[in-house]
Amino acid sequence: MEFHVYDTAREACEAAGFLFAAQITRKGDSILGLATGSTPIPAYEMMVEWHKRGVLDFSRIRTFNLDEYVGIDYKNPLSYHAFMEENLFGKVNIRKENIHLPSGNAAADGEAYDKMIRDAGGIDIQLLGIGRNGHIGFNEPADEFTYGTHVVTLTEDTIEANARFFKSADEVPRQAISMGVGNIMAAKCVVLVATGANKAQAVYDTIRGPITPRVPASILQLHPCCVILADREAASLMKD
Repeated sequence: MEFHVYDTAREACEAAGFLFAAQITRKGDSILGLATGSTPIPAYEMMVEWHKRGVLDFSRIRTFNLDEYVGIDYKNPLSYHAFMEENLFGKVNIRKENIHLPSGNAAADGEAYDKMIRDAGGIDIQLLGIGRNGHIGFNEPADEFTYGTHVVTLTEDTIEANARFFKSADEVPRQAISMGVGNIMAAKCVVLVATGANKAQAVYDTIRGPITPRVPASILQLHPCCVILADREAASLMKD
């Protein structure tokens, strides 16, 4: 596990953008695992800019997103489908048929999503954020790790954290479909970005704490190629 600290949140996110750009440059038909939320936006902005300059070509890239809300139409501006279209897909030359996000209509959807990832050859590089409670994707603290893509009931902490994107917490969906920890661990490389003082304990527990499903991100201690990029606030408990 590599751990890097940056002065600002934007610098940490841009470092992730560099790693993804390097992957695309090195392998033009890469399989990217992507994330949503406010954290990765600077990374996507960088990739869009490099595409406009002719540096990055997305024409052979395939993508698989971590998660999506259950019970929200993909055309809803608050869906993760809409987020990705606004922040990346609609601004680069990626083929629509190469874009994949999970659907929460039935349990079978998760199994089908896992099969699509396997059939594509597996994810080359996976982008992650981290929740205040140590969740990755929507894998919430639990009694055991979940392997495959599955429907999860969101904790109150996650609902509260996501309420800023909605008019109120009451409008936040109570369920989401998410890649499992097994999906994430199967990626050839994982890049986790953590920013803000409210992520400091989660970062510490992920890197220094025991490996436990109560802190889902702690499993990344076992990943052979994991890079954690944090700003100084998120790294504040990592004294040495």
